[in-house]
Amino acid sequence: MKKFTALLLALVFMAAVFALPAGAVGFEPPFEISGKAAYIVNTDTNIIVYEKNSEESLPAASTTKLMTAILVMEQYQDQLDTVTGESSAYIRDTIYTFGLEHSALANADIRLGEPHTLRSLLYACLVPSAADAAMILASTVSGGNIDNFVYMMNSKAKEIGCTGTTFVDPVGMSIDNVTTARDLYLILRYAMSFDVLREIMGTVKWDMGQDFMPSRYSASNPYNLYTTNMMIYEGPGAEYYRKYTKGGKTGSLEDWQNLAAWHTSPDTGETYISVVLNSPVSCDPYPYQKDHPASYETGLLMDWVFENFAIQPAMKTGEPLAEVKVRYSTDADTVMLFPADDMMTILPKNTDESVTQKTFQLPEYVTAPVKKGDVIGTVTLSLSGQTIGVVELTADRDLDRNMLLFTLSKIGEFFGGLYFKVLLCVSAVTAVAYVFLYYRYQATRKSNRRPRRPSL
Repeated sequence: MKKFTALLLALVFMAAVFALPAGAVGFEPPFEISGKAAYIVNTDTNIIVYEKNSEESLPAASTTKLMTAILVMEQYQDQLDTVTGESSAYIRDTIYTFGLEHSALANADIRLGEPHTLRSLLYACLVPSAADAAMILASTVSGGNIDNFVYMMNSKAKEIGCTGTTFVDPVGMSIDNVTTARDLYLILRYAMSFDVLREIMGTVKWDMGQDFMPSRYSASNPYNLYTTNMMIYEGPGAEYYRKYTKGGKTGSLEDWQNLAAWHTSPDTGETYISVVLNSPVSCDPYPYQKDHPASYETGLLMDWVFENFAIQPAMKTGEPLAEVKVRYSTDADTVMLFPADDMMTILPKNTDESVTQKTFQLPEYVTAPVKKGDVIGTVTLSLSGQTIGVVELTADRDLDRNMLLFTLSKIGEFFGGLYFKVLLCVSAVTAVAYVFLYYRYQATRKSNRRPRRPSL
């Protein structure tokens, strides 16, 4: 059953992915972000509203944990509160060794012999980005074989359409964990198909003591973990906080940060997924923070998107777009064509449908009878040179066929057609041949009737 559910989710997700257009709408913000790559998609229309180097492979850092969480959900989504995981000497030593060679990793203070449910471990993995929780989850799913888990991660990435992603560990410790802005969009979108993961990624604080409380914690010293995503953390998030941001996952190594998040307008309900990769710490203007540059640049981009774009109709269904000639009808010489739907799409605010470019695919004429609603042609809509959709054009009325006109036309077509011309030529040749043969026959007959003189 779990495998069937996972397959069904994958098929639904891939159907959505393949519905994506080939390019962005083509508008650029009045500023340049410092992040090496970015990708923003409106999920209501599947239109890309902004992209920068979206196919370039860059270090994924802790956004890697999204794939770890996805594999846990596909294997154990019905057992999150009954299956537990524990740390091991291998996990402890791996994290400790990495901390000695690089910088210390975020952790959930999970020690040997302390069992936590998979649900609690998922919260620890995604909320404070705890490395120990991610390793425990990977070990639990793979039966202790982390290499096999990494193989599963890469297989899943390919399955959902990633083309520039490679994982080498389930945490994001190594700089060799790489992804692209577009791939990370696909991964986050897939993770969001699980309601549990959506809830977790939108959580600011999690109490790890709900299912197991170590003795070193107490009511006065609670076992609480806090989000690394400042865009959802009102108060401590200060200038980074945005009311429209609903959740996401951060990742950082060295002197830069990644952020994959989703955002919903509180006024219109429009939703976007954004990815910003490798924003340098130097671009963060807030000196008392300086470690949330991707949050800062995501805020810049999304403020620009929400201030300048809205979902609007690209056409008005009550207004005709084209006119086509009609043959064999005395009701009218032409039929007006109306769009079958208004095609809601992303357009700049304070504009109307005239901002789009329309390319028509229409026949030279149609023949009666015509029924109201018949599809006569299509119109392709483009915005800034990028195709945003194709809409059918339908007839606005019924038009009956006049049988006299139809019959006369067919007679005219017959006499003016190639078949009749060939038939006429053959008949003429036949007639000439007949006349020639007839007169030749008559001449021969007359010659045979002349009397012959008797011989002497």
